[in-house]
Amino acid sequence: MEHTSTWADIPAGHDNPLSYAVTARDRTVIDMVNQAVKHKQVMLAFQSVVPATRQSKPAFYEGLIRILDETGRIIPACDFIGAIETTETGRVIDCLALEKGINTLSEHPDLRLSINMSARSIGYSRWGRILKRGLAKDSTLAERLILEITESSAMLVPELVVGFMSELQQKGISFALDDFGAGYTSFRYLKDFFFDILKIDGQFIRGIARDADNQILTAALASIAEQFDMLTVAESVEQPEDADFLTHMGIDCLQGYYFGAPTVNPPWLDKGLAQASA
Repeated sequence: MEHTSTWADIPAGHDNPLSYAVTARDRTVIDMVNQAVKHKQVMLAFQSVVPATRQSKPAFYEGLIRILDETGRIIPACDFIGAIETTETGRVIDCLALEKGINTLSEHPDLRLSINMSARSIGYSRWGRILKRGLAKDSTLAERLILEITESSAMLVPELVVGFMSELQQKGISFALDDFGAGYTSFRYLKDFFFDILKIDGQFIRGIARDADNQILTAALASIAEQFDMLTVAESVEQPEDADFLTHMGIDCLQGYYFGAPTVNPPWLDKGLAQASA
């Protein structure tokens, strides 16, 4: 007799077949990520951050970690980042991103690069060792390295972040507060953080030229940055009219697909290949 699936066949804890399928898929993705990280199947993709008034030459690049599956394809970060953020794998990903960022800076002495990290990695011994080795090997590295911490991450342990930033800023490293406006920063802590760069979350930037509400909100966020002497970066700039509006608003730097998608083949690699073949 042919068996017909019933609700009784779904494992406990699942409301319906769809949720079970989604959970099973998520487990598979997390397993792939864990294996990829274990074998260092990662790379950096680079996206330019340009001065608003001189858009032809980037001020710096953001290095974004990419995790590869066994076939070499990129596993979308949105499929796993929330699940691994609090785990050991999340800390190892921060380590790999820093390691690759430092190597890139060492190989290209004219480059300035930002690397993302979680506040949860503060005090993680492996991460600290990687940074210490990098700083010891290249005396110019500190002034060319920017560490990006998301607003939501910074607010997990604000007192710890303040001390961590103060120590590394004395060595010349800069800090960016990423995705500002997306979280719940307490202004009591904001004045103590002393971030060098404030990156305004893309939800306020997309379509800003035609959105009066986002114009007001972005102007308010920019005024906060100005008060605390922070450079402003508008994230997710995708249209020329938005770039023009932000430039006239006085935003310092712009980042987004209008200036180029993140790429694993940045300009300095193309330049190196051209010189090698000359």
